[in-house]
Amino acid sequence: MRARAFLAFLFTLVLVSSLSSQNSAEKLAADTPKTTVLGNPFIAPKDWSVRVKGPATIIEAPEGDSWIALVDVKDAKTADEALAAAWKAYKPDAKWPVKVTSDLPDRDGWSKRREYDYQTSPNEKRGVGALTYYSGTAWTVIIEDLADATAEKRGGQADVIFSRLLPKGYSRETFAGKKANRLDQARIAELSRFVEQGIKETGVPGVSFGLVQDGKVVFADGFGVKELGKSDKPDADTLFMIASNTKALTTLMLARLVDEKKLNWDTPVTQLFPSFKLGDEATTKSVLVKHLICACTGMPRQDLEWLFEYGKMTPESSLALLGTMQPTSKFGELFQYSNLMAAAAGYTAAHVVHPDTELGKGYDEAMQSYVFDPLGMKATTLSFDRALAANHSEAHSPDINGKPAKAPMNVNEAVAPLRPAGGAWSNINDMLKYVSMELANGKLPDGSTYVSKEALLQRRAPQVAIGKDVTYGMGLEVDTTYGVPVVHHGGDLIGHHSDMIWLPDQNVGAVILTNGDPGWLIRGRFSRKLLEVVFDGRKEADAELKSDADSFYAALAAERKLMTVPADATESAKLAKHYSNASLGDVDVSQSGSATIFDFGEWKSEMSTRKNPDGTISFITILPGMEGSEFVVGSGPKKTLTMRDAQHEYVFESK
Repeated sequence: MRARAFLAFLFTLVLVSSLSSQNSAEKLAADTPKTTVLGNPFIAPKDWSVRVKGPATIIEAPEGDSWIALVDVKDAKTADEALAAAWKAYKPDAKWPVKVTSDLPDRDGWSKRREYDYQTSPNEKRGVGALTYYSGTAWTVIIEDLADATAEKRGGQADVIFSRLLPKGYSRETFAGKKANRLDQARIAELSRFVEQGIKETGVPGVSFGLVQDGKVVFADGFGVKELGKSDKPDADTLFMIASNTKALTTLMLARLVDEKKLNWDTPVTQLFPSFKLGDEATTKSVLVKHLICACTGMPRQDLEWLFEYGKMTPESSLALLGTMQPTSKFGELFQYSNLMAAAAGYTAAHVVHPDTELGKGYDEAMQSYVFDPLGMKATTLSFDRALAANHSEAHSPDINGKPAKAPMNVNEAVAPLRPAGGAWSNINDMLKYVSMELANGKLPDGSTYVSKEALLQRRAPQVAIGKDVTYGMGLEVDTTYGVPVVHHGGDLIGHHSDMIWLPDQNVGAVILTNGDPGWLIRGRFSRKLLEVVFDGRKEADAELKSDADSFYAALAAERKLMTVPADATESAKLAKHYSNASLGDVDVSQSGSATIFDFGEWKSEMSTRKNPDGTISFITILPGMEGSEFVVGSGPKKTLTMRDAQHEYVFESK
């Protein structure tokens, strides 16, 4: 009896120890390979904590307010059943309603993929979503339960998990060691077909793209139309806004200044530009030239302040705005994208080249003499007036009902005061000249050296990680997801979305320019399609792009169902006529017939209303291209409207 009792005691001790081990969290000192309960491999990011709760592997962010759960489910016949079982294992009391679901194509060994987006209330400051994957005989469900601020600043770390979550025993397709195909007529035709099909599926009116291989342009043309309601198609000379692709051109100018020994990548910025200042003194002193455009300083996005007040902004005031900003992560710790910091890179260079000239003019002149002229980029310009008077493409975006519409081009002028971050206009012919120079390691077509290879390539050196397969340098990303380095950068403004892509080891490059939302879908999948054509890869890009487009319009329709348009008259009647915020300026409220109008000074929009799950009321802009700006009505004694980005909150008070 004593022996049996002792054995029972030992069994209980082992069981308790096992359960305790399952529920205790392990904080990680480095990115660490892990597996789900059923053995599917993934990588858990540094500083996050991992614990196992039954079938759920729960990864918790350092802030303690955000979780990603990977839940293995054996006995489920459908994705919906698997999802229900996953929520029961992770958070059985969750009450968020599903807003929209989308089926996704098979990928990376997973099948039966489905995406779920949940409706949260804006005051929760939270996003919730789920994905169901199937492989073999079981499901793996991913639940994302993330605070907005944490999701934005730790998005690169979350990608560590998602980019390497694969079925047990599966190896991702790789093109390492494969020879690149010649881009002949058949392969070019396949890329053209992909773009034309993308136009039909996304509703983007027009796209131009170009290809270069072994130093020769093998294709450059456009499809669709430059402007809705007209028949003129874009071509290789049509100007589009290249948005954030301007950043790489800005760092190219910096590289030439390095060659001229006017600065080096490790020069403290305050040594070159004494008035440079961030809201944090320690960070200000730590910033070197290479950090201005590395997205690695811990400075967050803070775009609303220049989008809503651009009529009053100048290059000088954009830099002054930096002086009010505080880092939200440690220096070099996380990928955090900052347009204002990138603008400071260009204006620092301008001050070095033209110290006695106004910053905007100095930057424009320096870019012309250091970049555009020597590369033969004759059409590329930083002037809106010049671009709009030339062969250019208009901006477009679907309206709230998903119908194609013109978008307000004037709002894109918001980028002018910080144009080193995204203010250039260019075309396929000019951008291919730039890409060709990158592929030639700084040489021009005549063989002369434009910029040293060392200074040029330093811009691609990793400064901060985005996931496990992508690094960000200075205005350029390097992606090795499929075993070969792909250098690229995207650019996105209202109704203009672009990408430039090159494979340095294969001497192949491409540029794609689009003139409508959601053009980011086409440019995002074009890179994968290019790899498929160059290496005879698995045909995935077509299905992915169709799925992306279907999901986009399904989400748009789901949002529309929640809106009241025109805005609810009873709620509109409760609003004050004027509101003000110190950072974002004034909002004037008026009625035009049954429509409620918010006038922000630089632009205005009719508003919709939405009743949120927590009972609060939101007023939401519906102007094509600017739809989705949300103002939550306050409940206090004073009339207020609250607007947020992921890491900042702006309260407008009645006046």
